[in-house]
Parts: sequence; C-alpha cells; structure tokens
Amino acid sequence: MSVWTSAARISRAATVVGRGKARRAGGARLPVVLAATWLALVVLAAVVVDWLPLPHYDIPVGPPRQPPGADAVYLLGTDEFGRSQLVRLMVGARVSLAVSVGAVLLSITAGCVLGLIAGFYVRAAKVIDLVLDAALAVPGLVLLLAMTAVLGPDLWTLGLGLAIISVPPFARLARAITLSYADREFVVASKVLGARSVRTLFREILPNLVLPVGSYAFVVVAWLMVTEGSLSFLGLGVPPPNPSWGGSIASGQGYLATDPQLVFLPAAVLLATIFAFNVIGDHFQGRFGLGRPTDT
Repeated sequence: MSVWTSAARISRAATVVGRGKARRAGGARLPVVLAATWLALVVLAAVVVDWLPLPHYDIPVGPPRQPPGADAVYLLGTDEFGRSQLVRLMVGARVSLAVSVGAVLLSITAGCVLGLIAGFYVRAAKVIDLVLDAALAVPGLVLLLAMTAVLGPDLWTLGLGLAIISVPPFARLARAITLSYADREFVVASKVLGARSVRTLFREILPNLVLPVGSYAFVVVAWLMVTEGSLSFLGLGVPPPNPSWGGSIASGQGYLATDPQLVFLPAAVLLATIFAFNVIGDHFQGRFGLGRPTDT
C-alpha cells in the first residue's frame, strides 16, 4: 500500500468522523433550538396580547366550555365562564414570566452580593452561612404559604416570596466561585497594587460569576414557575379573575371528565415552558463546563 493510498483512506475516515460529529452536534442542538423558539413565542404572546384584536381576558365571548374552533377567539375554546382560553393563556404567560423572572433577578442581586462577601471575607462568611442555613431549614412552600396568609395573595407578595426562597442557591453558587478565584494571580495582583477589596470583588471576581449564574438562572426560573403554578393551583397565587396557568388548571379540574381541555391546555403550556427553560439552562451549563451548584 502506497503512502498516497494510506493518506487518502485516512482523509476519507476523517471526513466520515467529522460528518458524524456534525450530525450529533446538530441533533444535540435541535432541542435547544426548539426550546428557544417556544420561549420566544411565549414571551412574544405575553408582550403583544394587549395590542391584538382579542377580547379582554375577563369578558365572556361565548358559551361556557366551548371546544377549540377555527376562529381566533375560539382557537383554544372557552373556559367554564365562556372566556377565551387563548387570551387567558397569553395573559397568564405574562403573569408567570413576570413573577418568575422578576424573582430571579432580585435573588441574583442579593445572592451574588452575599456570595461575594462570604467568599472574600472569612469573618462575614460565618454569619452569612448561618443565615443561609437558617433560610434553607425552612421549607420554601411553607414560607410562601405563611407570607400569603399574612400579606394576602397578590403579585407582589408572590414575587417577593419566590425571590427570598431562591436567594440561598445563588448565594452558595457565588460563594463557591468567589472562593475558587480568591487566590488567583490577577486577584492577588490587584491586592498587591493597593486596590480596595470592594474594587477587587466587583472588578476582578464579579465578571466571572456572569456565565455560571446566568446559566443557573434558567433552571431556577423553571423551578419558580413550578412553585408559582402550585400556589395558584392551591388558590394562593395571583387572585382571580387575573389569569394564571396554575389557576386555570385549578378552575378546570372539576370538568376534567367532560371537558379535559380546560386542564390539559394550561398544563401543557406550563410543562412545555418549564421544560424549555431547563433545556436551555442545561445547554449553557454543559457548553461552558458548569455544574449545578452544590453546598460548600
């Protein structure tokens, strides 16, 4: 066998391997593309619903429990009060996204500040760890139920409660990352050059939190959407007649035997959105070599 023949075979083998890797990469990207497309549609629906020629979410548009039809108003049928299911699902998307994403933004801010301080200052770490352990000792659902009972079920109470229960995971993640960077050369050099601790924290360490915290945020949003849906299902979420996906599932469960679409439609939308957030979060964590946060 000549050198040229061997080289040709090696080249063909490399081409086949490369095509196989490309197919696998394309197959791995497909769920992420589908998840991102679904989330884009959900966000778009939540934003443009007020500008579409659709009825108000609380106004009956026809007979109760109408099955899905061809008309835009009846595209997904009507609920038990004759209100458009399509409109209520679109407005419910706004509620779920606003509560979950808003709570995550608040918890990221508080959690990263606590994590940076705990990872950089030894004395402060003991106090912060004690506070986080105490917060983790209280079941999140119990805290949310207590806050709802005291402050009443409204959007602000729900968002604040969800933000509080999601601070500890972000704080522990930020603390672990801060500890891993505290002794790096560029951090030590910043200290040697006389930079203040606050400047070192926010200029040298904070940028390294962006990718892991941002990736984990998608997973936390999915978790908070489950929690928000559970509270709404129990009647402790957004008060009616304001629509929410969990509330729609709760109000339709009495008609599950005769009109299952009243439960299956909001449940399917909720599950698809939660799944999409998890897929994108796992994709970013895998791409950047990041793992789920663990207790440290």
